[in-house]
Amino acid sequence: MKKLVALTLASLMLLAGCSSTPKNDGNEATPTPEAAATEADVIVVGAGGAGMTAAIEAVNAGKSVIVIEKAAMTGGNTTRSTGGMNAANTPEQDLIEFAEEAGVEKMLASAKENYPDLAELTATVEKQYEEFKANPTGYFDTEELFMLDTLVGGKNLNDHALVEVLANEAKNGIEWLKTIDANLSQVGSFGGASVKRIHKPVNDEGKTVAVGSYLVPKLTKAAEDKGVQFVMETAATELVVTDGKVTGVKAGDTTYTGKAVILATGGFAANTEMVLKYKPDYKGFVCTNAPGMTGDGIAMATAIGADTVDMEQIQIHPTVSQETSALITEGLRGDGAILVNSEGKRFFDEVGTRDAVSAAEVAQPGGFAWLIVDNKMVEASSVIAGYIKQGLTVEGADVEALAAAMGVDGAALVETMDKWNACVEAGKDEEFGRTSFANKLDEGPYYAIKVAPGVHHTMGGLKINTNTEVLDASGNAIPGLYAAGEVTGGVHGANRLGGNAVADIIVFGRIAGQQAAAYAN
Repeated sequence: MKKLVALTLASLMLLAGCSSTPKNDGNEATPTPEAAATEADVIVVGAGGAGMTAAIEAVNAGKSVIVIEKAAMTGGNTTRSTGGMNAANTPEQDLIEFAEEAGVEKMLASAKENYPDLAELTATVEKQYEEFKANPTGYFDTEELFMLDTLVGGKNLNDHALVEVLANEAKNGIEWLKTIDANLSQVGSFGGASVKRIHKPVNDEGKTVAVGSYLVPKLTKAAEDKGVQFVMETAATELVVTDGKVTGVKAGDTTYTGKAVILATGGFAANTEMVLKYKPDYKGFVCTNAPGMTGDGIAMATAIGADTVDMEQIQIHPTVSQETSALITEGLRGDGAILVNSEGKRFFDEVGTRDAVSAAEVAQPGGFAWLIVDNKMVEASSVIAGYIKQGLTVEGADVEALAAAMGVDGAALVETMDKWNACVEAGKDEEFGRTSFANKLDEGPYYAIKVAPGVHHTMGGLKINTNTEVLDASGNAIPGLYAAGEVTGGVHGANRLGGNAVADIIVFGRIAGQQAAAYAN
């Protein structure tokens, strides 16, 4: 029997210098026993964030759980997540000052103009906002505004019922994470969100750290402490169906039998053939995903009649290092970074939705951009320090020196930086309509990262209901089969907002674990 590798992928990233997240104690995993069980109440396929969350909740409900993972380490795509988790109406938000009036007003105006089908939801948010302005207590964010942002960001192709669950349950997910010693205490701005909604972890020095390499060791430890059995380096290939019910999973020469099965195998962005089937114009794009994201769960489920939704909706992310395929977190733009083109000029609202920023970037000379931060941002973020350590940045003691390192016109970049800092001071961006401002970029040394779009997230996948039951082509639940995370479709519509993937895996991972456990009674 293969043994569970002693270090998670997140831990190896730390050892390799790929992240400056502090070392988490207790990452060593217990080897799978040589005579490991092949039968449990619940079988989970995939040891990423959604799968481990589901496993923990199933054990919390008193069930035995086996997690099957084809990679050598836990984490999957979750490990590569650098941003945070969206949640509305949280205690953490109430600790910060509300200054996002322009963002809310911009969203309300956009929804009224472009999405008349969302008129009732828009009116609800507008009423909530007027009530807040009349009595401004705490921070303004509501589950309904979270829904509106997500639906507008997804071009209203989303499954509204799933989005409602996401928005209503995310704050409970933040609290649940605290039970496994995971505290997402820092709140900031992210693309597509009207307000500061993304919740991020910080280290002992108060510096922002990558959410994935922070969460994965904690999820792994919590699952192991609760007795979850991991079977690593074992690829599931087929679902077992008995009398119309899913009762297990075939993996290699072994059949793992259970009363319920949860698919949490991730998306298919690393499967080039599958991506190009739905998006042939993405040929040649780099991919930010872990190599195991090849659509296995989708293939297994559709083989027994499962339905899919939104398969052609595949997201490209605007800030990806083309040399390394490293994802450069959207959080930098939310915290004040700007994008400039090869002429040293800004060209778009940096905190727009990912599809819009990517399209604007592709339209620039050469199809790339430079992401610029200053020393204040570096000192506040271990994530940026990690990028510098990896050699992804160029540096200049002042703006003109940075321009020289970037190969752009120095006078043009100085003018751009002066104009941007004036926007920050005024709290208004007349040229591109950005509404999210942090601090001026005015302290050297300055750093820039060359970026261009890369394939990042597959919004389409298995069709599920709000109980995470996988549906067939007739809309009926397939007995015994559940799914959570990027293997599913419907939550994000045509475009996923940054911070909603972690919310997705925690919210629907919890529901899948709870529902599968209840079914297994």
